[in-house]
Amino acid sequence: MRVEIWSDIACPWCYVGKARFEKALAGFAHRDRVEVVHRSFELDPHRAKDDVQPVLAMLTRKYGMSEAQAQAGEDNLGAQAAAEGLDYLTRGRDHGNTFDMHRLLHLAREHGRQSELLDALYRANFAEERSVFAEGDERLEELAIAAGLDAGEVRRVLADPDAYADEVRTDEREAARLGATGVPFFVLDRKYGVSGAQPAEVFAQALAQAWDEHTPLTLLQDGDGGADACGPEGCAVPQA
Repeated sequence: MRVEIWSDIACPWCYVGKARFEKALAGFAHRDRVEVVHRSFELDPHRAKDDVQPVLAMLTRKYGMSEAQAQAGEDNLGAQAAAEGLDYLTRGRDHGNTFDMHRLLHLAREHGRQSELLDALYRANFAEERSVFAEGDERLEELAIAAGLDAGEVRRVLADPDAYADEVRTDEREAARLGATGVPFFVLDRKYGVSGAQPAEVFAQALAQAWDEHTPLTLLQDGDGGADACGPEGCAVPQA
């Protein structure tokens, strides 16, 4: 069974939601047969790469709230993250464009390191003093290499703005097609959708329901199942 998760590194509920989903998955009896794929979704796709600003300034401008209200929201998010065992800086964080991060996540998927890089990016954005935005490619390169990616490949992707750009845009178009208007957005077996950072119990129920309705391929064959075929060891040799 496949679970696809649309998310953005700038999304605090994606950070929390990933932890809650993984808690549910850890307790799922068939967890070893669940493939998790992380997909791209930019909350601020039109922001210029060099447009970095404090989170509070972004929140007050985008949502029309006061700075006190924005700070209260950050404090609440910090408490929600702490409940999941996550560190969260409620003051001093910044906000910026995440397109290059998503491109690197597609590179990481090819090498089986996608979840590791996503975790590293989340930690850098939400829990570490150094900015994942203001330091640019140097910081992203450092994080990607620490997550297990080859330095040369990382530099190549960051130097080429077209590398994995189509993959990011394809994910975003697919999210729109599926009806996702925000993230995190979880799709189980292309049959069920779960929106938002739901409690782990909700994810556990969704996993169980999707698994129960996941129908393996029914093989139709002749009476003795002995029809000729080809396989890794070669082809059946016709007998006279």
